[in-house]
Amino acid sequence: RLTQSQFTPVEITPEFWIVPTWHEPPAQARQTIRLDPGLAFGTGTHPTTRMCLRWIATQAGPLHLAHRRVLDYGCGSGILAIGAALYGAQDIDAVDIDPASITATQANAEANGVTLNAGLPDTVTGRYGLLLANILATPLKLLAPLLCNCLQPGGQLVLAGILERQAETLQQAYAPWLTLQVSDAMDGWILM
Repeated sequence: RLTQSQFTPVEITPEFWIVPTWHEPPAQARQTIRLDPGLAFGTGTHPTTRMCLRWIATQAGPLHLAHRRVLDYGCGSGILAIGAALYGAQDIDAVDIDPASITATQANAEANGVTLNAGLPDTVTGRYGLLLANILATPLKLLAPLLCNCLQPGGQLVLAGILERQAETLQQAYAPWLTLQVSDAMDGWILM
Protein backbone atom coordinates (compact mmCIF):
# COMPACT_ATOMS: atom_id res chain seq x y z
CA ARG A 1 0.00 0.00 0.00
CA LEU A 2 2.86 2.36 0.79
CA THR A 3 4.46 1.66 -2.60
CA GLN A 4 1.15 2.09 -4.39
CA SER A 5 0.45 5.40 -2.69
CA GLN A 6 3.69 6.78 -4.14
CA PHE A 7 2.72 6.05 -7.75
CA THR A 8 0.20 8.34 -9.40
CA PRO A 9 -0.59 8.84 -13.10
CA VAL A 10 2.38 10.22 -15.06
CA GLU A 11 1.85 12.72 -17.88
CA ILE A 12 3.92 12.07 -21.01
CA THR A 13 2.02 14.57 -23.15
CA PRO A 14 -1.31 16.21 -22.24
CA GLU A 15 -3.10 13.31 -24.01
CA PHE A 16 -0.69 10.40 -23.23
CA TRP A 17 -0.43 9.07 -19.67
CA ILE A 18 1.00 6.14 -17.72
CA VAL A 19 -1.61 5.06 -15.20
CA PRO A 20 -1.23 2.48 -12.40
CA THR A 21 -4.15 0.04 -12.30
CA TRP A 22 -5.43 1.42 -8.98
CA HIS A 23 -5.98 4.87 -10.55
CA GLU A 24 -8.49 6.04 -13.13
CA PRO A 25 -6.99 7.68 -16.22
CA PRO A 26 -7.23 11.49 -16.25
CA ALA A 27 -10.15 12.86 -18.28
CA GLN A 28 -7.85 14.36 -20.91
CA ALA A 29 -5.98 11.08 -21.52
CA ARG A 30 -6.54 9.80 -25.06
CA GLN A 31 -3.76 7.21 -24.88
CA THR A 32 -2.73 5.34 -21.72
CA ILE A 33 -0.32 2.67 -20.66
CA ARG A 34 -1.60 0.73 -17.65
CA LEU A 35 1.48 -0.20 -15.66
CA ASP A 36 2.18 -1.06 -12.05
CA PRO A 37 5.61 -0.92 -10.39
CA GLY A 38 7.36 -4.29 -10.47
CA LEU A 39 10.76 -5.93 -10.59
CA ALA A 40 11.72 -4.50 -13.99
CA PHE A 41 12.87 -0.92 -14.66
CA GLY A 42 10.39 1.34 -16.40
CA THR A 43 7.41 2.74 -14.53
CA GLY A 44 7.41 6.00 -16.44
CA THR A 45 8.50 8.14 -13.52
CA HIS A 46 12.16 8.44 -14.59
CA PRO A 47 12.99 11.35 -16.93
CA THR A 48 14.67 9.06 -19.48
CA THR A 49 11.57 6.88 -19.82
CA ARG A 50 9.32 9.92 -20.10
CA MET A 51 11.53 11.47 -22.79
CA CYS A 52 11.52 8.24 -24.83
CA LEU A 53 7.75 7.95 -24.61
CA ARG A 54 7.33 11.63 -25.44
CA TRP A 55 9.53 11.10 -28.50
CA ILE A 56 7.36 8.15 -29.59
CA ALA A 57 4.18 10.19 -29.10
CA THR A 58 5.35 13.36 -30.82
CA GLN A 59 8.00 12.28 -33.35
CA ALA A 60 7.05 8.79 -34.43
CA GLY A 61 3.29 8.82 -34.84
CA PRO A 62 0.98 6.08 -36.12
CA LEU A 63 1.66 6.44 -39.85
CA HIS A 64 5.40 6.49 -39.31
CA LEU A 65 5.50 3.44 -37.02
CA ALA A 66 3.01 1.21 -38.82
CA HIS A 67 5.46 0.05 -41.48
CA ARG A 68 8.63 -0.18 -39.40
CA ARG A 69 10.18 -2.94 -37.35
CA VAL A 70 10.85 -1.68 -33.83
CA LEU A 71 13.42 -2.94 -31.32
CA ASP A 72 13.33 -2.02 -27.63
CA TYR A 73 16.84 -3.02 -26.50
CA GLY A 74 17.04 -3.34 -22.70
CA CYS A 75 13.26 -3.39 -22.43
CA GLY A 76 12.87 -3.65 -18.62
CA SER A 77 9.12 -3.49 -18.06
CA GLY A 78 8.47 -3.22 -21.81
CA ILE A 79 7.09 0.29 -21.45
CA LEU A 80 8.79 1.69 -24.58
CA ALA A 81 7.76 -1.26 -26.73
CA ILE A 82 4.20 -0.91 -25.45
CA GLY A 83 4.27 2.82 -26.19
CA ALA A 84 5.45 2.09 -29.75
CA ALA A 85 2.61 -0.42 -30.19
CA LEU A 86 0.02 2.06 -28.94
CA TYR A 87 1.29 4.56 -31.51
CA GLY A 88 1.01 2.18 -34.45
CA ALA A 89 4.02 -0.17 -34.50
CA GLN A 90 3.05 -3.72 -35.38
CA ASP A 91 6.35 -5.62 -35.64
CA ILE A 92 8.04 -5.13 -32.26
CA ASP A 93 10.86 -7.00 -30.56
CA ALA A 94 11.68 -6.26 -26.91
CA VAL A 95 14.86 -7.76 -25.48
CA ASP A 96 16.66 -7.73 -22.14
CA ILE A 97 19.41 -9.73 -20.42
CA ASP A 98 17.20 -10.18 -17.34
CA PRO A 99 14.64 -13.02 -17.58
CA ALA A 100 12.43 -11.18 -15.05
CA SER A 101 12.24 -8.27 -17.49
CA ILE A 102 11.12 -10.57 -20.29
CA THR A 103 8.37 -11.96 -18.06
CA ALA A 104 7.33 -8.44 -16.99
CA THR A 105 7.31 -7.22 -20.60
CA GLN A 106 5.07 -10.07 -21.71
CA ALA A 107 2.65 -9.51 -18.82
CA ASN A 108 2.56 -5.73 -19.33
CA ALA A 109 2.02 -6.11 -23.09
CA GLU A 110 -0.89 -8.46 -22.46
CA ALA A 111 -2.37 -6.11 -19.85
CA ASN A 112 -2.26 -3.28 -22.40
CA GLY A 113 -3.67 -5.35 -25.26
CA VAL A 114 -0.59 -5.11 -27.49
CA THR A 115 1.37 -7.75 -29.34
CA LEU A 116 5.14 -7.92 -29.24
CA ASN A 117 7.96 -10.47 -29.11
CA ALA A 118 9.95 -10.50 -25.85
CA GLY A 119 13.18 -12.42 -25.40
CA LEU A 120 16.89 -12.39 -24.72
CA PRO A 121 19.18 -10.24 -26.91
CA ASP A 122 20.31 -13.29 -28.89
CA THR A 123 16.80 -13.47 -30.38
CA VAL A 124 17.39 -10.24 -32.35
CA THR A 125 17.53 -10.88 -36.09
CA GLY A 126 17.58 -8.55 -39.05
CA ARG A 127 17.42 -4.80 -39.05
CA TYR A 128 15.01 -2.30 -37.55
CA GLY A 129 13.59 1.01 -38.70
CA LEU A 130 13.39 2.22 -35.10
CA LEU A 131 15.66 1.13 -32.30
CA LEU A 132 15.01 2.36 -28.75
CA ALA A 133 17.61 1.84 -26.01
CA ASN A 134 17.12 3.41 -22.58
CA ILE A 135 19.99 1.88 -20.62
CA LEU A 136 22.98 3.88 -19.33
CA ALA A 137 25.82 5.67 -21.12
CA THR A 138 28.55 3.05 -20.52
CA PRO A 139 26.56 0.08 -21.85
CA LEU A 140 25.29 2.24 -24.73
CA LYS A 141 28.88 3.10 -25.61
CA LEU A 142 29.91 -0.59 -25.58
CA LEU A 143 26.82 -1.57 -27.58
CA ALA A 144 27.42 0.99 -30.34
CA PRO A 145 28.60 -1.52 -32.99
CA LEU A 146 25.82 -3.98 -32.22
CA LEU A 147 23.02 -1.40 -32.12
CA CYS A 148 24.18 0.34 -35.29
CA ASN A 149 24.36 -3.00 -37.12
CA CYS A 150 20.74 -3.67 -36.10
CA LEU A 151 19.59 -0.37 -37.61
CA GLN A 152 18.37 -0.40 -41.19
CA PRO A 153 19.65 2.33 -43.55
CA GLY A 154 17.65 5.48 -42.88
CA GLY A 155 16.38 4.09 -39.57
CA GLN A 156 16.18 6.02 -36.34
CA LEU A 157 18.16 5.30 -33.20
CA VAL A 158 16.79 6.74 -29.94
CA LEU A 159 19.14 6.51 -26.96
CA ALA A 160 18.48 7.50 -23.34
CA GLY A 161 19.92 6.87 -19.91
CA ILE A 162 22.53 9.52 -20.67
CA LEU A 163 23.55 12.40 -18.44
CA GLU A 164 24.10 15.78 -20.13
CA ARG A 165 27.85 15.59 -19.47
CA GLN A 166 28.06 12.25 -21.33
CA ALA A 167 26.77 13.53 -24.68
CA GLU A 168 30.18 13.98 -26.32
CA THR A 169 31.36 10.52 -25.24
CA LEU A 170 28.31 8.93 -26.88
CA GLN A 171 28.66 11.05 -30.01
CA GLN A 172 32.25 9.84 -30.39
CA ALA A 173 31.32 6.20 -29.78
CA TYR A 174 28.64 6.26 -32.51
CA ALA A 175 30.55 8.50 -34.97
CA PRO A 176 31.78 5.63 -37.19
CA TRP A 177 28.15 4.79 -38.03
CA LEU A 178 25.98 7.87 -37.52
CA THR A 179 25.72 11.35 -36.05
CA LEU A 180 23.99 11.57 -32.68
CA GLN A 181 22.30 14.78 -31.60
CA VAL A 182 20.62 15.74 -28.35
CA SER A 183 16.89 16.00 -29.04
CA ASP A 184 15.47 16.37 -25.52
CA ALA A 185 16.63 17.10 -21.97
CA MET A 186 15.04 16.74 -18.55
CA ASP A 187 16.45 17.01 -15.03
CA GLY A 188 20.08 16.58 -16.14
CA TRP A 189 19.32 13.64 -18.49
CA ILE A 190 19.28 13.77 -22.29
CA LEU A 191 17.72 11.90 -25.18
CA MET A 192 19.87 11.44 -28.26
